[in-house]
Amino acid sequence: MTATDEPPADLRAFHNEVEGHLLAAAAREEARRAAARVMAGLDWLPETRRAEMEALFAAEHLTLARTSWQRTARRGEELRGEYEARYRRLRARLLAGSLLGVTLLVAVVLVVSATAWNT
Repeated sequence: MTATDEPPADLRAFHNEVEGHLLAAAAREEARRAAARVMAGLDWLPETRRAEMEALFAAEHLTLARTSWQRTARRGEELRGEYEARYRRLRARLLAGSLLGVTLLVAVVLVVSATAWNT
């Protein structure tokens, strides 16, 4: 495999899966830390209740993160579709413009050649 080749699909899938697990682990740790920070100020709560609240807070934090990621992924898919459509239109216009330019060039060459043959 050269530097310009893409890795095989199974390797990309494996990479994406590992990256997903790492992101999920980081999100869980972030949620746990945020919950611990919030609950640290509630030292008047009994330890068992504080642990319950910390677990609930962490779960809610993860739910919000998941919702945000899903929204971001949907928007990314929408943008990809929009940009792909725009790219296809641009490519078609570029091809049409190129063909028109080549046609005009050929026409000019033919007119100049015909004029040169007639004189």
